[in-house]
Amino acid sequence: MLHVLTRRQFIGGCLGTVTLGAGLLAYTAEIEPFWVEQVHLKLPIRGLPTKLEGRRLVQLSDIHVGGRVPDNYVLDQFERVAALKPDILVVTGDLTQASGADHAESVFAHMPHGALATACVLGNHDYGYAWSEADKAARLTDVLRGLGVTVLRNEAIDVDGLQIVGIDDLWAHRFFPDLAFAATDRRAPTLCLSHNPDTADLDGWGDFDGWILAGHTHGGQCKPPFLPPPRSVVENKRYVAGEYDVPGGRRMYINRGLGFIHQLRFNARPEIDVFELVSG
Repeated sequence: MLHVLTRRQFIGGCLGTVTLGAGLLAYTAEIEPFWVEQVHLKLPIRGLPTKLEGRRLVQLSDIHVGGRVPDNYVLDQFERVAALKPDILVVTGDLTQASGADHAESVFAHMPHGALATACVLGNHDYGYAWSEADKAARLTDVLRGLGVTVLRNEAIDVDGLQIVGIDDLWAHRFFPDLAFAATDRRAPTLCLSHNPDTADLDGWGDFDGWILAGHTHGGQCKPPFLPPPRSVVENKRYVAGEYDVPGGRRMYINRGLGFIHQLRFNARPEIDVFELVSG
């Protein structure tokens, strides 16, 4: 039987739709961008030294200091990380967004440090306009190093027997994994930091078959449930967030990032990763 809507029912339906839309917009713009999820995972590393067993590694990514990300939000998250008492703290790129070095210094001066090491790699936004301002990346590097952060630009460090390799940014044309791994011991336990997940599909990794920690995607930023995000910043569209098998027998974890470029998130909450290092 055909049901004819009354004028009151029609208006009520329209108002309900508008209210629902306004509520969804408020959620995506005002709530989820600041609703940070702590993700706790085990990170198995072959040959992990006994003294690092059970140690805590915290990963941050895509903080985007400056631009639209409020400083007080970033500082609040730094306090949360400090309360985790990380043994190793890593940041996988895009520390800044349209931020001068002085502003970046005023914020990152409050970033907590790992008890054993604090390291980062740079992302495309750390290279300024069109990812081409190498002087901005160099100035940011100097600021961070002055604050006790080890900036790995195709370099590696040893942390109590665990090698942490940091590869520079792909879009800035600084991705040189062969250089980054040149001075490493290929038999030693190794973990790699690389901002852009697309780097996992490129050549130059040699026989490295460990974990890659990445960021860049923001988890798709606004992602329909059970569907891929409508907009992606990577060539390999399967790289969105979480764990992946990648070529060469490697594994990769993609962090959804802490900050944003546009203050919108849906089904892609900002993320702090808390890894427990284990032998595996």
